[in-house]
Amino acid sequence: MWRRSFSNGVSLTRTLKDKKWDALVIGGGHNGLIAAAYLARGGLSVAVLERRHVIGGAAVTEELIPGFKFSRCSYLQSLLRPSVIRELELKKHGLKLLKPIATSFTPCLDGLYLLLGFDDQQNNSEISKFSKRDADTYPRYENELSKFCKIMDFLLDSPPPEALHGDLSFHDLLRDKMQKSVFWARCLRHVLSLGQKDLVDFMDILLSPTTKILNKWFESDVLKATVAADAITGSMASIHAPGSGYVLLHHVMGETDGDRNLWSHVEGGMGSVSLAISKAATKAGAHILVNTEVSQIMIGDSGEVDGVLLVDGTRVHSSFVLSNATPYKTFMGLVPRDVLPDDFLRAIKYSDYHSGVTKINVAVDKLPQFHCCKSSQLEVGPHHTATVHIGCERPVMEMTIPSSLDKTISPPGKHVVSLFTQYTPYKPSDGSWEDPTYRESYAQKCFSLIDEYAPGFSSSVIGYDLLTPPDLEREFGLTGNLTSQPETCGNIFHGAMGLDSLFLMRPVKGWSGYRTPVRGLYLCGSGSHPGGGVMGAPGRNAAHVVLQDFKKQSR
Repeated sequence: MWRRSFSNGVSLTRTLKDKKWDALVIGGGHNGLIAAAYLARGGLSVAVLERRHVIGGAAVTEELIPGFKFSRCSYLQSLLRPSVIRELELKKHGLKLLKPIATSFTPCLDGLYLLLGFDDQQNNSEISKFSKRDADTYPRYENELSKFCKIMDFLLDSPPPEALHGDLSFHDLLRDKMQKSVFWARCLRHVLSLGQKDLVDFMDILLSPTTKILNKWFESDVLKATVAADAITGSMASIHAPGSGYVLLHHVMGETDGDRNLWSHVEGGMGSVSLAISKAATKAGAHILVNTEVSQIMIGDSGEVDGVLLVDGTRVHSSFVLSNATPYKTFMGLVPRDVLPDDFLRAIKYSDYHSGVTKINVAVDKLPQFHCCKSSQLEVGPHHTATVHIGCERPVMEMTIPSSLDKTISPPGKHVVSLFTQYTPYKPSDGSWEDPTYRESYAQKCFSLIDEYAPGFSSSVIGYDLLTPPDLEREFGLTGNLTSQPETCGNIFHGAMGLDSLFLMRPVKGWSGYRTPVRGLYLCGSGSHPGGGVMGAPGRNAAHVVLQDFKKQSR
């Protein structure tokens, strides 16, 4: 179902070769598709070149077991920028968000559970089972985080005020100074609106360990474990590490239809997000091609981008190239190294790509039944629609059951279960992910842990799809072939989200503004500002920068 709208075969090669494109986008992930949509809307001729047989990158739906459609990597939606949804009219193009009945469910082995949702009074009652003090404090904690959303919205939706490079005209310098002045003036206005106390609290969250933040607010381990789950998503950093509080903030600043910190399911799976974006892009005039792998970015004699070379030898010419691949893959794998500065290459080569995520997509023949929360065998309860936090030991697991709300992704009476597990190294010390027996043992370890909370889960499993860090690298290009750093592959954010890798430091210092040392080459993926998640801001921001440069070039 995902191939029908996209070109393939001999005709597409002819289409690519017969013209010089204004812009080529490497990679049909959501950011690449978003960039293409905005560029096409700006009047540029654009082609998106996707290596796999299906678009979406990590935001993809695939039917690997008959009747069961898996969101193979990303699995919930909250971070996609409202500006992208609105400007590209994604709801008109089929995007349908399914709000959960409850937001978070943490079962305990002693028979208790914590179920949080949209009713403040009910949340107070739930938290009071563990701590009356925490129940009274929780609304204040949520209100404090919400204070920082406006300044975060501004930073997410703005290209960083990066210094320009190269020979610049007086007009270019003047315009750049004016743009930076506008940015910093708006930033200062947001800072002043916080006031000194809130600004200090904001800096405290950005710089502190998650444990310090949560210990300040709460006393219940169950509540702290529930909240802390947002701080470790996709990260190898401990919740005791300074700066881990930012990842906590990064995962609570999203929204669904204006409701903050609400993670929704998407009807049809996360591939429906990419499909809606692709429809917006093709409507604007962009061409999207699958099974079209780029082997090299071509650089002309002048040192400027000249297009791309495909693996089949086809040369496709363009004025601009946007890479939705990781920075490492782009500069260490696609760009000839002799055109890049040595200090830039070193910074890219030694960027932090550590990640410990293994995703398991499971087809089951019945709804999981948690012993602490009795319900009918067939009835979907509020807790089934929530994000379920399983255990605080290794592996740490976040479970979702998208079929509890979405009837289009599994047969009647059967369900899809998504398991986001951490921490799994690229190279385990006790085995190898290439060993089928070792892979099976890890999956069974996860299923057995779930059995402790939901007896009979293991016996309900029909089949599953296991994506370890090497699998994420191999299938989805998450950092590509990192032969020099083989233990740092598979980062779901295209690079770590530490404070030393954000804003003006992402992907590396001096090159945060989507432009690169190669004139005409831009980054538009999660390895650029503002980072990972199905957010779309990198693609949107990068497209605006390219459109600005295109207009300047056309004068």
